[in-house]
Amino acid sequence: MTQLTHINASGEANMVDVSAKQETVREARAEAYVDMAAETLELIVSGKHHKGDVFATARIAGIQAAKKTWDLIPLCHPLLLSKVEVQLEALPQTNQVRIESVCKLAGKTGVEMEALTAASVAALTIYDMCKAVQKDMVISGVRLLEKTGGKSGHFKVES
Repeated sequence: MTQLTHINASGEANMVDVSAKQETVREARAEAYVDMAAETLELIVSGKHHKGDVFATARIAGIQAAKKTWDLIPLCHPLLLSKVEVQLEALPQTNQVRIESVCKLAGKTGVEMEALTAASVAALTIYDMCKAVQKDMVISGVRLLEKTGGKSGHFKVES
């Protein structure tokens, strides 16, 4: 097993020094799901939700969150993201919304946390916008789907 990189020799939390790393193109994809009642999903899909366009708001929230990941996760580096994309898909057969985020940059450290943060905050925004009509929604399945670039190379979840 690999050593934890955010722990120093004394066992203390530590920000990793990436100054000697090579700059490479790095990309990560993550996903999250929001489980809800059919009626709640229908409000979103039909555009009849009283708070407005839930997907547009969640998309913007996810993009903003990716850009602020370093401000939310204590040991993350501030990154100059070149791309952040958040896609939302209604899944009426399972009464879910699927969120997929993609983050990309040319840099010295990865974008996995940014992709995970984008998907998570988009899901939280859906919850926030819909909690007035349903409080028992469940956010699930937040996970990294794929990452490329950097020393560890390529990682992809097998479907």
